[in-house]
Amino acid sequence: MRDDVLRALDVVIDPELDEPITDLGFVHTVDVDGNGDVEVHLRLPTSFCAPNFAYLMASDAKDVLVALDWTNEVTVELDDHHDSEIINTGLAADAGYRGTFRHEADDGLEDLRLTFQRKAHTAAMERCLTALLRADPARPVEELGRVRIADLPDDAVRDSLLRRRAAIGLPCTAEDLVMVDHVGNGYPSDAVPTALRRARSTRISIEGNAHFCRGLLRTRYVDGGSESLSATTDLELTFSGRNAFQ
Repeated sequence: MRDDVLRALDVVIDPELDEPITDLGFVHTVDVDGNGDVEVHLRLPTSFCAPNFAYLMASDAKDVLVALDWTNEVTVELDDHHDSEIINTGLAADAGYRGTFRHEADDGLEDLRLTFQRKAHTAAMERCLTALLRADPARPVEELGRVRIADLPDDAVRDSLLRRRAAIGLPCTAEDLVMVDHVGNGYPSDAVPTALRRARSTRISIEGNAHFCRGLLRTRYVDGGSESLSATTDLELTFSGRNAFQ
């Protein structure tokens, strides 16, 4: 059953880093009893990680575990965060984000989630187009604005792009342009180089932040202590092979 828990948690994404919390090592412990009661403890690289991000990940973790057909009582707690008590109380009461943070919650979380989903799409788009340039260095950058999904190699990089397009409501047919903004508008050829540079900056920022957070987590918890990244005798799942292409 613990493997089911970790597989479920593998779809919970850190919105800023665009990687599963399992890959990032944020899942500290998983406990499952014979009655289907599950208790999961999460911990983050610092005690001052943004509360809205922290709540979003913890809430998503609880949602995916409650959705499993065999779970009974599900408890998800965030450890060692400056808002742990507030977040854990809100999660236990199913109070929602606004009910948890009350006057401090200016907006709901869906706008925040969408903002980072759009950034993830931009990064995935850049990976695909940069891969084409690497495969054909003589190709003019301006031509990338005419590349369609059918022109991309059938690989994990393209699959990643398609998932991120679907997440923000963009079409994913073979004839759709790859290089589009978050509402699906293409770019004129003279705007492509600048748009690609901006997309590359977005991708580098996401990947750099993920690397930095991994280092902070290892420094903060020298024991490792991650249920999702440490080897166990009864769980033969390897998460380290997953990356931002997923």
